[in-house]
Amino acid sequence: MVVPVAFFGLLFAYPVAAIVGRGLRASGQWHLDRLGHVLTDPGVLDVLWFTVWQAAASTVCTLALALPGAYVFARLDFPGKQLLRAVVTVPFVLPTVVVGSAFLALLGRGGALDEWFGVRLDTSVWAILLAHVFINYAVVIRTVGGLWSQLDPRQEEAARVLGAGRLAAWVRVTLPALAPSIAAAALIVFLFTFTSFGVIQVLGGPRYATLEVEIYRQTAALLDLPTAAVLTLLQFAAVTALLAAHARTVRKRRASLSMVPATQTARRPQSGGQWALLVAVLTVVALLVLVPLGILVERSLDGPDGYGLQHFRALGSVSSSGTFTVAPAAAIGNSLAYAAVATLIALFVGGLAAAALTLRGAGRTTERLVRGFDSMLMLPLGTSAVTVGFGFLIALDEPPLDLRASWIIVPLAQSLVAIPFVVRTTLPVLRAVDARLREAAAVLGASPIRAWREVDLPLVRRAVLVAAGFAFAVSLGEFGATVFIARPDAPTLPVAVARFLGRAGEVNYGQAMAMSTILMLVCTCTLLALERIRTDRSGEF
Repeated sequence: MVVPVAFFGLLFAYPVAAIVGRGLRASGQWHLDRLGHVLTDPGVLDVLWFTVWQAAASTVCTLALALPGAYVFARLDFPGKQLLRAVVTVPFVLPTVVVGSAFLALLGRGGALDEWFGVRLDTSVWAILLAHVFINYAVVIRTVGGLWSQLDPRQEEAARVLGAGRLAAWVRVTLPALAPSIAAAALIVFLFTFTSFGVIQVLGGPRYATLEVEIYRQTAALLDLPTAAVLTLLQFAAVTALLAAHARTVRKRRASLSMVPATQTARRPQSGGQWALLVAVLTVVALLVLVPLGILVERSLDGPDGYGLQHFRALGSVSSSGTFTVAPAAAIGNSLAYAAVATLIALFVGGLAAAALTLRGAGRTTERLVRGFDSMLMLPLGTSAVTVGFGFLIALDEPPLDLRASWIIVPLAQSLVAIPFVVRTTLPVLRAVDARLREAAAVLGASPIRAWREVDLPLVRRAVLVAAGFAFAVSLGEFGATVFIARPDAPTLPVAVARFLGRAGEVNYGQAMAMSTILMLVCTCTLLALERIRTDRSGEF
C-alpha cells in the first residue's frame, strides 16, 4: 500500500488541501464562517439543487434505457455483438467536451435537427440528459450485463418448473441477484453525472451549472478561491458518501451466487419477444450512440466547399487567429505521448494497489484499512478535476516539486483518473488466482519474484492488457485537470477541441469536429482491441 498511498497523498490530497487551504486560510487563521455564507447563498443553493436533480434524472433515464440492453448483451447471441459492445463503450471513454461537441452538432444551432426539423435543444436540460445517457449507457451494460451473463439460468428455469410464471421467476430469483449490481451501476452513473463538467459547459449555456462548473467559474473566471474551496468541500463530502454506499453494494454483489461461464448463457433469440427486444435495443443504440457519433464525423467533413478533408488538412498549419502557437495537429502526438506515459504510471501504481486489495484473513482492523484504501483509490473519479488541476498549479510550484514547467505534470494528472480503472479491471483476476499455486512454486524453490513472473503473470496478463487499454483511453480523454496544466505550446486533443469551440467561426467549428473525430477513432480502435483480449472476469465496471 505504501507506494499508492504516497502517490495519492502527494498528487491528490496535497493539491486539493492546498487549494482549500488557500481559500479558507488567511493571515495564519482559518475563516470557517465562509462556509455558512456560501452554503446559504441562494445562487449556490440553486446550483446544488440542479446538480442533484440532473444527476438523479440522468441516472433514472440511463437505467430505463440500458437495463434492456444489459439483458440483450448478457443473454442473447447475435452477429456483431463484440463490435457493438465496443461501440457502446466509446462514449464512456470520450472526453466530455467531445461528447458536448457531438450533441452540439446534433441538437444545436445549425445542427442536424435544426436543419432537418427546425428543432433546437442546446442550452436545454434535455440535451444534458441525453448526453449523460449517451456517456453512461455502457456503465450499466458492463456492470449489470457482466454479472447477468454469468448467472446460472437454471435457477430461473427451476422456479418456472415449480409453477412460477416468467415474470414472477425473474422478480423472485434473478432480480435479487442483480439488485446489488444495479445499485452499484446506479451509484456510478449518479457519481459521474453529479460531477459533470464538459457536457454542462458546452450544452448548458449560462442557464445551467453543476457544482463542478461553478467551481471552475469561481476559480478561473472570478478568482474567488474561498467560494471555490467551500464548494469543493461540499462536493468532496457528497462524493465520499456516494463511494461509501458504492463500497457496500460491491460487497453485497460478492455474495455467494451460482455462476457459470458467460459463453454458456448466451443463446440465439428464440421467441418473438426476444427478437422484438433485440430490435428495440439495436434501435436505441443506433439513435442514442451511432447517430451522435455519425453526425460528428459528418460535420468534420462538411467544409465551405462541400464535403472533403479541408478541416483535417487545416490542422497541419498554424492558425492566423492565434488559437494555437503550434499546428493543432501537434496535439495528436502530444496526447498519444502523454497517455502512454500516464498508462505506465497507472499500471505500476494501480497494479500495486490491486495486489494490496487481495489481502485476506489479516484481522478486522486490516480489513477496514483495506476498505478505506479501496475507497481512496476511487476518489479521483468523483472529486473536482478542476480543483485537482488548479491545485497542481498552486501546490507543485516549489522545489523539489516544481513541476509546472515540466511535461510530466500532465501524465501525472491523467494517471490519477486512470488508476481506478486499472484496479477495477485487474482486481477480480488477481483474486481468482489460487494462492496454492504460488505456495507450490515456493516449495519447488522459486523466489517470490520468480513465482510472480511464472505463476501470476501468465494468469493475469490479459487483464493487464485490458487495464492498459482502458487507462490509455481514459488518459487520452482527460480534460478537467489538463485544461489548467497543459502548456500553450503542447496542448492535448481535448484541450484543443475546447479552444476551437470557444472561438467563433465556421473554420474553428469544423476543426473542432475534425479533432473530435480523430479522438473518437483512436478510442474506438483501442476498445475494439480490448474486446478481442478481454476476459469474462476482467472488470467491475
